[in-house]
Amino acid sequence: MTDTLKVLAISGSLRKDSYNTAALRAARDAAPADISIEFADLSRIPLYDQDQRDREVPAAVARLAEQIKEADALLFATPEYNYSMSGVLKNAIDWVSRERPQPFAGKPAAIMSASMSLLGGVRAQYDLRRTMVALDMHCVNKPEVMISSAHQRFDAEGRLADETTREFIARLVTALGDWSRQLQAGEKALSPQAR
Repeated sequence: MTDTLKVLAISGSLRKDSYNTAALRAARDAAPADISIEFADLSRIPLYDQDQRDREVPAAVARLAEQIKEADALLFATPEYNYSMSGVLKNAIDWVSRERPQPFAGKPAAIMSASMSLLGGVRAQYDLRRTMVALDMHCVNKPEVMISSAHQRFDAEGRLADETTREFIARLVTALGDWSRQLQAGEKALSPQAR
């Protein structure tokens, strides 16, 4: 980790006017100067196929795996479909999780969700958290950012218009930075060079 924390933003939505992608843009805008946020592109990742993986890992998957490896932390935003994270996000996770060494293992992460429903994607977040446990990721517990009635919180240009939500997102980004640095300090203290 360098002085500037490199966060990879991963949206579980491919929709052009996605509220989840817009929430990630709001996170980038709210990030302190010592956190830089870059965006992953899941649009070119094919449906997971073990036979295809055995032949050759698709370039889009290899690129995402490399971005995850290079990132200090991950920031996810997912819509909720049928009480779960989006198929787009689960598919990308399934592809990347097969790489060795496993890129997600040990990564600090945070989750947001945006939904037109009143629950704001809460069930998708808990489903994603369960998957993160399987991948040995270290998720920020609080604050939780669940943007309900998303169609009322973003303007026509996709900018977050709700100040309270902006504040929650800023707190989440700061918490992710703090958590990432705490984990980094712990890793340094436990490394053989520190003994």
